[in-house]
Amino acid sequence: MGLFDLTGRSAVVVGGAGGIGQAVAQGLAEAGARVAIASRSEESLKRAVAEIKEAAGVTVAHYTVDATDEASVAALAERANKDFGKVDILVNSQGFNKKFDAQDFPMDVFKQMLEVNVYGVMLCCKHFGKYMIENKYGKIINVSSVRGKIATKTPGNCGYCATKGAVDMLTRQLASEFGQYGITVNAFGPTVTETPMMTAMIESRGGDSYRKQLADGLPMKKMAMPDDCVGTAVYLASSASDFVTGNIVYPDGGLTAVG
Repeated sequence: MGLFDLTGRSAVVVGGAGGIGQAVAQGLAEAGARVAIASRSEESLKRAVAEIKEAAGVTVAHYTVDATDEASVAALAERANKDFGKVDILVNSQGFNKKFDAQDFPMDVFKQMLEVNVYGVMLCCKHFGKYMIENKYGKIINVSSVRGKIATKTPGNCGYCATKGAVDMLTRQLASEFGQYGITVNAFGPTVTETPMMTAMIESRGGDSYRKQLADGLPMKKMAMPDDCVGTAVYLASSASDFVTGNIVYPDGGLTAVG
């Protein structure tokens, strides 16, 4: 099991103050890594740090960052590498979704989604990647979605699907460029996952009946939870995946097998 041991490694999880990012940050810390989470909101970061400490008994550091601002990302990369000595693992979990029918999609919202979901990911890969190139080692993990591979049957997701498809191809291209430096770049693509942000939407659409509807659409017939992504993230961050790069792994309950 030493292949999955992250002792001595350091990780930064951008978007780690909630949902899948927070679950991944906790999982990496439990696997032995020194972990920092980063987000815009100091209040959300402090809440996440406390929740991780309470749930797992591990302490994570935190930084504020605007992932769409290059100077802010560059400063984060510099500070984290200084504080940790080096950053071995970068997880990009920043992103959001707003739904509109394509013919009515507000283009300012579409642009904002591109800035956060794609541009922000590229900025983090660029600036943390520079340090990883110097160190001749790194693990970059992007949080994508099944919607980077398959479209939704119902309208509303032009922005989300487009940005996640871009994240998938960005992951592959970065893997091609960074591989020679000992850096792997992969992504994982969950299905609809009951994060705190999603719970309100699920309740507004019928609560348990809507949960069952979502679960019934998956071969495994269960609702996805943030913890369902943790094992995949630990694998991609660990020595177990040292010869795996440019891949999108789907902890999706089997949706992409039948979608």
